[in-house]
Amino acid sequence: MKSKINQLISDYRQGRIGRREFMKKMAVLAGGSAVSVGFISLTGSCAGKTGGEKKELENAFITYPGHTGDVRAYLSVPRGKKKYPAVIIIHENRGLVPHIMDVNRRMAREGFLALAPDALSPLGGTPEDDPDRGRTMIGHLDREDTVKDFVAAVKYLKTHPRSTGRVGCTGFCWGGGMTNQVAVNAPELDAAAPYYGAQPDPEDVPKIKASVMAHYAGDDARINAGIEAFEEALKKAGIEYHIFLYEGAKHAFNNDSNPDRYHPEAARLAWERTVQFFKEKLGEAK
Repeated sequence: MKSKINQLISDYRQGRIGRREFMKKMAVLAGGSAVSVGFISLTGSCAGKTGGEKKELENAFITYPGHTGDVRAYLSVPRGKKKYPAVIIIHENRGLVPHIMDVNRRMAREGFLALAPDALSPLGGTPEDDPDRGRTMIGHLDREDTVKDFVAAVKYLKTHPRSTGRVGCTGFCWGGGMTNQVAVNAPELDAAAPYYGAQPDPEDVPKIKASVMAHYAGDDARINAGIEAFEEALKKAGIEYHIFLYEGAKHAFNNDSNPDRYHPEAARLAWERTVQFFKEKLGEAK
């Protein structure tokens, strides 16, 4: 039952079904139209959509100058003339898929200039017809070049006309590891919030100038094996950090398009913490 409900929520949030069909199917699964309306409310918060929901956005695909050439990215910013602190959103190992573009819009609704680069730009971009092929393509990227492309996004956002000049970075799974690498290699980065990402070499941690908030799933032995050394290195380097472990959650718990992994409670709490962290470290719109 839970997996069917999660899949239905995901279909609604990703636009695969409309509100009417969602309510009809949820009423069958959950037992009544009143319950289905409640679930519609949850779809706006359980995956991280907290606050700022009424903000109208400007969304566009843009390119910025990267190390490997022009990097394609999805940009979202509240409409108007205000300048906003900026946040880079780094995708998982399938590339710039619709789920990550949705996360980018969520961050913009919280009051940020959000940018989701496509790491697969040097290989022609994320394939729209076959997400699994994106995972294969990720393995063909040059890691050092890829990190430099994301570091270039920090520089791009520092001087963007809609940016206040303060920049943060968050990413998920493969993107969580990349977020850590951006923190190591971009001293101008102000805040980093990696989700269940591979930790940097402890010897590289002192290079980090950003404040760090790291989120980990309780059921993620491979990634969690590196937490202790990472925390020790952060302490030794005197870096401001927060580490959160979400018991009962699996790797990729924030991905509401994956019912087998998605953990609504952990996703909501981690998102709330991340947004508050960025607001504290990056400041407000001007």
